[in-house]
Amino acid sequence: MGDNKLEPLVLSDAERRTLQGWATRRKTAQGLALRAQIVLASAEGRRNTAVAARLSISRVTVIKWRARERRDSE
Repeated sequence: MGDNKLEPLVLSDAERRTLQGWATRRKTAQGLALRAQIVLASAEGRRNTAVAARLSISRVTVIKWRARERRDSE
């Protein structure tokens, strides 16, 4: 799956605030904080490879969470 035809990830203000809270709060579980960071970076319009490089994770992980967030928001 290439990065050429990414579906835009649109977040409401409330969703963005919640994710930012999870990403920066010290007591948030690491997995949840990482998911929040992935979704926030994807909503900024970054490509999967750029998000993966920025967070030092695999591109497959970014693709998985981007797809789940898009599915959950439908």
